[in-house]
Amino acid sequence: MKRVRFVARAVSLAAVVLVGVGACALDPQGDGSGAAAPAPVGLTERASGASAPPTPEQPSPSPSAQPSRTATPKPSRSTTPKPATPKPSKSAGCAQGEHQKAVETYLTRLGGFGTLTVDGKQSAADCTAIKKFQSRYGISPAAGRAGATTYDVAKRLADTDTGRCRAGSGLTFCVDLTRQTVFAMRGGKVVMGPTVTRTGMAGYATPTGTYSVGGKNLREWSNPYEVWLPYWQRFNGGIGFHETTTYLHNPWIGSHGCVNLLHRDAVRLWELGSVGTRVVVFGHRPGT
Repeated sequence: MKRVRFVARAVSLAAVVLVGVGACALDPQGDGSGAAAPAPVGLTERASGASAPPTPEQPSPSPSAQPSRTATPKPSRSTTPKPATPKPSKSAGCAQGEHQKAVETYLTRLGGFGTLTVDGKQSAADCTAIKKFQSRYGISPAAGRAGATTYDVAKRLADTDTGRCRAGSGLTFCVDLTRQTVFAMRGGKVVMGPTVTRTGMAGYATPTGTYSVGGKNLREWSNPYEVWLPYWQRFNGGIGFHETTTYLHNPWIGSHGCVNLLHRDAVRLWELGSVGTRVVVFGHRPGT
């Protein structure tokens, strides 16, 4: 009887061992392929630390701190074309001044500067003619605009009456103080000018009268004013013709009695004149 009980207990123990081995070898949750089944969710999280309780070195992740994987839409580029910037008209080539028609009239009377249309409207031909006039008479800037200086110079030249100079039969240098112009005559004919000049300012008015060139020098030193006077031709004491050393068309200044000329006019007068050449000064400079 004892032997039967012992055998029965041994058989029962073997059955228990066989069942345990089978449970570990083949997971009931497996797919029957022998591959390991997924571990329980809680176990996986604790092993990776993804949901582990926060520590001082690993703060709890905030939902707002998680980078978004949603693509941020790029701002759309406007396809509306920008309005075109209007380009300035170049039909005339230069601006129109406040004395346009008057300058057109005077330059037409003077001649030699091109064809102008006297209509008070700037054109390419007018622009070219006015620039040429401004360059010839040292007006700055020579931009073709009929402004106050251009008007003043053109008017003075056009209004100069060469018949007022009491010129002799020989060469005579004529100075019109009223128009602030200079010209040269020989045998009753104009051989130079009229051109622009600047004579004595208030307190230093150039005296009127008939004189003659008493001396010439390519460069004369002025002791009172300590400046060189190019193309000097003396005709009345310390007064004479010479190239200007400053801007000729500055209305606020004048000479100390001398007859100031632009470079090309001073050179031309120097070439024409000689000691003994007659000089006639007439009129009255406004403001002196």
